[in-house]
Amino acid sequence: MEYVDETAAKIMVAARPGDSIRRIAQKIDGSYSWVYDWIERLEDAGFIRREDGVYIENYAVRDRYYDLVAAISRAVPPSIDDGYVIPHFAGMPFAYTKIDGVYVWTHGGYQIARGHDDYPIFIQVADRDVEQWTAFFDEFGIPSRIEERPDASDYDATVSYVLFPTSGGITREWVDGNPVIPLDDAIEHMLEYRVNYEPALEMIADEYDRDIDASHEDPRLNA
Repeated sequence: MEYVDETAAKIMVAARPGDSIRRIAQKIDGSYSWVYDWIERLEDAGFIRREDGVYIENYAVRDRYYDLVAAISRAVPPSIDDGYVIPHFAGMPFAYTKIDGVYVWTHGGYQIARGHDDYPIFIQVADRDVEQWTAFFDEFGIPSRIEERPDASDYDATVSYVLFPTSGGITREWVDGNPVIPLDDAIEHMLEYRVNYEPALEMIADEYDRDIDASHEDPRLNA
């Protein structure tokens, strides 16, 4: 019973072959030291091994952890923070996009069109994986739709997912442990809807040294 632990379950379900301990800690939004301690314990138990990265050694145990996490998610709707962890359990490539592309690139510094009681998360997925993604979210009891925001009045959960399928490969970068569309693609989205993203464009220009003419100063200050 000493291994029936939230952190242990998240590590086993989120880890992908060759992941570093830091990558796993970022995926599950956990502290590096606590994840490191648990990985040592899981290795001693024979559940995982470390060899130029972390690898699952006992998939039967991993599958039981997966079933446990899915059952809990169905019984207790996940929090917003958990909403950014759960896609890592699917074992399929994805990248945060649209609103979440901006959210990730600004390190959570820019938020728009979402609230604490209605929080869709936008992810890019491969065409071939759409049915599996839908089945995955169904298994976790979380609403999902393809290219449209779920109607919050249709469900009680706070978190939902909007899937954007792509026929090409998923090009992604990692920011704070989150896979996200390339910065140029995120900027393109912001420029397309510039009136909504002017403050974010200024943040991006400052942090990533991009030549973007952006300012959200209140014009009344110069009146």
